[in-house]
Amino acid sequence: MRHNSSENTCHYNMAFYNLENLFDTKNDTRTLDDDFTAHSYKKWNDKRFRKKISNLGKVISKIGIDKIGFPPVLLGVAEVENSFVLDALIQSKHLKKKEYGYVHFDSPDERGIDTALLFRKKYVEILSKETHTLYITNELGERDYTRDILHVEVKIEEHPIHILVNHWPSRRSGTEETSHKRVAAASKNLEIINSVLQVNSNARIVIMGDFNDDPHSESIKKLTSDFLYNPMEVLFSKYEGSLSHRETWHLFDQIIISHNFLQGAPNLFQFKSAHIYNPREIKEAKERFKHLPLRTFLGKKYLGGFSDHFPVYTVFSMIARKSSND
Repeated sequence: MRHNSSENTCHYNMAFYNLENLFDTKNDTRTLDDDFTAHSYKKWNDKRFRKKISNLGKVISKIGIDKIGFPPVLLGVAEVENSFVLDALIQSKHLKKKEYGYVHFDSPDERGIDTALLFRKKYVEILSKETHTLYITNELGERDYTRDILHVEVKIEEHPIHILVNHWPSRRSGTEETSHKRVAAASKNLEIINSVLQVNSNARIVIMGDFNDDPHSESIKKLTSDFLYNPMEVLFSKYEGSLSHRETWHLFDQIIISHNFLQGAPNLFQFKSAHIYNPREIKEAKERFKHLPLRTFLGKKYLGGFSDHFPVYTVFSMIARKSSND
C-alpha cells in the first residue's frame, strides 16, 4: 500500500501466483504426492523445501514494488499442499515483517494441491470465507476430483470486496478434450457471482487464478461479460505471458474484475493497471530457455528455481479516509 498525503489517495496491489508444487516433504497417503518426499526420485528434502520457500517469499515481497513501493495487500496462490507450507511461507525471511495471514481449505484434488488467499492483516479484514466444489467428469464419465473455488469476502478501508481464487482443470489430456471442464468452472464462477449480486447488485468482485486457458479461450470469454472486465487481455501476446509450454507463451494466470472498479468519480476504489511480474532474476539464464520462468524442476533435473509461472498483479487506487503508513 502507498499513501499520497497530498491527494489523500492510497494505492494497493492484488496479485496471483501459481507456486508450482509447493509440497512439504512428508507422504500423505490420501493424495498423490509421492514424488515430493525425501526418498523419491526428486529427493524432495528439507533443504530443497526451505530453498523453495525462501525463493517464493523473496518474489512475493517484490511484486508491485516498482509500481507502488509495497507488496500485495492480497495474493491468491495455487498449488499449495496444506497449512504447513503456508505457515512456512508467511514466516519466511522476506515476508515475516509484512504480517501476512491466509485463508485456506483442503480441497478434494487428487494430488492434494489447493488454492489459498494471503492477506496483509494490517490492511485487510476477513468478513467471510467458504469454498465451492466443482463437480466435473473425466473422459470415462467418472468424477474428476479437482480444486475447489475459494470465495473470501474481505474489507479494505471500509470497502467490501468478494475474491474468488481459482485453479481450473489442466489441459493434460488435450486442450479441446478438456475444454468442457474449464467451461464448467467458468459457469460455476458465474453462479457464485450471481448469488452475490442478488444480495448486493453493486458488489465489487475480483476473480483471480490459474485458469489453464488464455484470455481469448471459450471459458474466459464466457466468464467476462457486461459485469466483468479482463484487464489481462491487453497483456497477452506471442512474445510474453505468465508461462510457456512447448515454446508458446500463455497467459493462464489472470485477474478479472467487476466493472464498478472502472468507474470514475465519485467511485472511491478504482482499477489503474495490470501487470506480469517477470524480472530477470526469476527467469532462466541459459540461452535456450532465456526469458522463461526459472522453475524448481525441469523434468527430473533439479534447478532450484521459483515457479514455472510468473506472478500477475493489478494496481488499484483508493481515496483514503485516514492517513496510513506501511
